[in-house]
Amino acid sequence: MAPLDGITVIDFSTLLPGPLATLILAEAGATVLKVERPGTGEDMRAYPPAFGRDGGANFGLLNRGKRSLAIDLKAPGARDRLLPLIDRADVLVEQFRPGVMDRLGLGWDTLSQRNPRLVYCSITGYGQSGPKAQVAGHDLNYMAETGLLALAAGPDGAPVVPPALVADIAGGTYPAVINILLALAERQRTDRGRRLDVAMTDNLFTFMYWAMADGLAGGQWPRPAGARVTGGWARYRIYRTSDGRFLAAAPLEDRFWAIFCDVLDLPEAARNDEANPEGAARIVAETIASRTAADWQAAFAGRDCCCVVVNSLQEAMAEPHFVGRQLFARGLLDGLGGRIPALKTPVVPELTATPAEAGYPALGEANGLLGG
Repeated sequence: MAPLDGITVIDFSTLLPGPLATLILAEAGATVLKVERPGTGEDMRAYPPAFGRDGGANFGLLNRGKRSLAIDLKAPGARDRLLPLIDRADVLVEQFRPGVMDRLGLGWDTLSQRNPRLVYCSITGYGQSGPKAQVAGHDLNYMAETGLLALAAGPDGAPVVPPALVADIAGGTYPAVINILLALAERQRTDRGRRLDVAMTDNLFTFMYWAMADGLAGGQWPRPAGARVTGGWARYRIYRTSDGRFLAAAPLEDRFWAIFCDVLDLPEAARNDEANPEGAARIVAETIASRTAADWQAAFAGRDCCCVVVNSLQEAMAEPHFVGRQLFARGLLDGLGGRIPALKTPVVPELTATPAEAGYPALGEANGLLGG
């Protein structure tokens, strides 16, 4: 049996944080019933690029192996049609602003009376309480307000737009999954569910432990490109090569730094980076800029010092290590004969329950499960 065999999840969420969380639960064996608007479905179905007859590739990757319920939550009788399913469900995930589910008659207080074993997870930007609970926001806003975006600033102090939706995934998806699993484990002992308030902004502070330590205990709050892990140290920087590519160097420990310096054939003055941090970084940058990325890749081959060429995503997906670990061996089917690799989730292969080849749900294909 898969870890979550027999667990039913009712998913009211849209876009990324909730759908990715329920995808992870589905990968572990849970039955996920996705509630969507009739006619169009959730917004992600329309996101390009197109893939299949009933949605785009983004939707397909995030909703592989689920089932779809198409129902207008504001229509008369909609709640009554859903309640029999919720009464038997183990987990409910929703991503509306605080109070919306209550107005629909599907709030925690109501549903927990009907189904005391229900684990009810709400994912929002700012949480169910506090002055900003009703404020709209997106990933970039959450990173900006928590201080995380400022830590990604360059030497000129200007932050850059991150290439990953960190707040959505690291602040929303993963904490939701962790807490749902913890609540299910607790339920085995208490036979009662729990309300989970997952706020994406709350969970971003975890990623700044080092910056908080520097500021709170060390009295030195990080400055743009000035901290040891934000480019303020020669041992943790991105360097440009002569052909316009980049080298990611992270030889933090002395043993790695010594090997790194040997490969670059650095002068003794540059090796003592603690005595002259900026001087060492300048010499390293000049040295790396004198040769191509391929030259450096060959020079560092077999040398254990935490230095690699920056890959494009396309290069990374063809990297022999990742291919050998079969990260992209599972398939997402579009229902029309098309296939792309399925999204890799954190569920290890030994615990993954969904088929190796699977599609995503057509809108409303599971409406036969609704009452009324």
